[in-house]
Amino acid sequence: MYLDYMTLIDLQNSNKDLISVRDFTREKIEYILSIVKKIEAMPEKQQKLIAKGKIISSLFFEPSTRTKLSFESAAYSLGCSVIGFSGTSGTSVKKGETLSDTIRMASAYSDLIVMRHPLEGAAKKASEVSDVPVINGGDGSNQHPTQTLLDLYTIYKHKGTLDGLTVTLAGDLKYGRTVHSLAHALSLFNNNKILLVSPDILEMPDDILNEIGGRVTIQKTSLVDAIKESDILYMTRIQKERFSDLQEYEQVKGFYILTKKMLADAKSDLKVMHPLPRVNEIAVDVDDTKHAIYFEQAKNGVPTRMALIALLLGVIK
Repeated sequence: MYLDYMTLIDLQNSNKDLISVRDFTREKIEYILSIVKKIEAMPEKQQKLIAKGKIISSLFFEPSTRTKLSFESAAYSLGCSVIGFSGTSGTSVKKGETLSDTIRMASAYSDLIVMRHPLEGAAKKASEVSDVPVINGGDGSNQHPTQTLLDLYTIYKHKGTLDGLTVTLAGDLKYGRTVHSLAHALSLFNNNKILLVSPDILEMPDDILNEIGGRVTIQKTSLVDAIKESDILYMTRIQKERFSDLQEYEQVKGFYILTKKMLADAKSDLKVMHPLPRVNEIAVDVDDTKHAIYFEQAKNGVPTRMALIALLLGVIK
């Protein structure tokens, strides 16, 4: 992987933020993934010395399982301590404290903040008032940059490249922040093709298509046809919590269900991914096939987030 000198200097400076995939270049992504690989190869005792004594604020204003747990596991694995909350019950947010004030206090108590928030743009706002680095753990239906990096690391481990791939994004493409971020990241590499599979009311937003359209081939298709030519099939759930009209949700829930039988015509090395949690969009009979890597994908969240914490703290090169 190629890395120019200025990219190296930029990434090694502490007190930076990770808010959006739009802040990435190809070179930055490649450098981050090289650090993930480096950390993953270290003995556990060496990992625990990387950021020993640092304090991480884990501020999750909305529910999370994998992102929250993997960030906290990553922090402990680096030798950090973790403070914070999951949900706003029992916090001053319930008393009417503003996001800005919450972030100011958290930055006074810690060396880095990881935040998930239901409102788009909340992570950016947090970074503007924080005195320490802020990592966006997901803001509404906007961005999920750390998920994208672990997705790219997973793809790279299996394909040996991030160029020349056919990647299908299926399911909720309107509200799915994971597919928004991944589509942008894939457009930074060469000769990739993105196939879009979704109900009409959950199509990828035009602003994202317009932004990446000149850099990557985009095609709308059916799930059956997409399976035949894909290198990566990235399934997502229909997100009930994003619908203001539950009648719309009822119309599309269960619209796509991937089964083992449907993979009969797939490439032998097709890999099926999912940011999780799944509902019913991937049948359990897919789990034991050679194609399923979504549990491994989730596991890759720990070394990926270890690398990001270490880089933003400026404690690894």
